[in-house]
Order: sequence, then C-alpha cells, then structure tokens
Amino acid sequence: MADDDLSRFLTAVGPRLRALRQRRGTTLARLSETTGISLSTLSRLESGQRKPTLELLLPLAKAHGVPLDELVGAPPTGDPRVHPRPFTRHGATYVPLTRHMGGLSAYKLILPPGREGEVPPQPQVHEGYEWIYVLSGRLRLVLGERDLALAAGEVAEFDTRLPHAFYNADPQPVEFLSLFGPQGERMHVRARPAAT
Repeated sequence: MADDDLSRFLTAVGPRLRALRQRRGTTLARLSETTGISLSTLSRLESGQRKPTLELLLPLAKAHGVPLDELVGAPPTGDPRVHPRPFTRHGATYVPLTRHMGGLSAYKLILPPGREGEVPPQPQVHEGYEWIYVLSGRLRLVLGERDLALAAGEVAEFDTRLPHAFYNADPQPVEFLSLFGPQGERMHVRARPAAT
C-alpha cells in the first residue's frame, strides 16, 4: 500500500469512529468507560488529532461490535464470501449472515429443544422492525397478547416496539432467519405494565 493510500485510510478513521458512535447513540464518556480509553484520547482520535493504533482500535471495534476492517475502512479483498463466527446469547446460537454488524443485519438463529415446564422469556421492546422466516421446527412467537406457533416456511414481520419474545416449546431445535436494522441492535428493555 502506498504512503498516500495509508495516509488517506488513517485520516478517514476519526470521522468513521465519530459516525459509528453517534449512530449507536453512545457518548464519549460511556465509550471511555467501556473501552478503558481516556476521554481525551477518544476525542482526539475522532477529531483526527491522534493517529489510530491497533491498541486503540481493537477495544473500539469490540465495543461497537464491528470487525476491525470495517472500523478502518480497509479496501475489499474481492472475496464475496461471508465467514460467520457463531456466538451464543441466552441459550440461542446466532450465526451472522452479513459481513458487517452495522446497517441491515441478517442472522440464522438456532434455539435448543424446549424443556417441559420451561417459562417463556419475558417480552421485550426496542426500536425497529423485524422480519423472521422459520427454516425448521416450530418457533413460538409471543407478540403483544398473542402467542403464535410458526412452522417451517412461515414468515412473520412486526414492529419491535410491540412487546415480543421468541422461544422453543418443542422437543427438537428450531432454526429461523432474522433480519433487522441498526435500531434493532439497541439494548432491549423489559416490557412490563406500569404499577398502578
């Protein structure tokens, strides 16, 4: 890579960091707490007054949930394949189907077999709109006051500001696809009625 190209990539990191932080609704103070990077260093990185280093970029990529190459704006390699790195959250396995975590994201989710007497998860709400497609098994979808059983080949879409939860009440795993935008990445908030 030529010196001019390297300089151009490094200059673009600061504005990219600021835009990513603002899109996620995170303050510099909160990002400083999460990463352990001082507030002044973060501010200088975003304004371009500090050169980005690997020691600074790795914790920022982790905090924002994006790959390092997206954070620095690395040129595409020409390989269109997505190399998913599955992860588990609340017992469900998530398989990312998109290369970048920002913007519209697609996941394949695998829920383990349900257990008899298991309590369904608490419905939650967040900004956005979700679309799901059941690949195999039966997905239970609590949507507001409704409890729906979706079989393979069925699709559901809904405003995620409506209290919702997914679970598996059957003895075999359920697999489904989920599509959502950046607003769906915000922290979920429990949807409980106000005390009277």
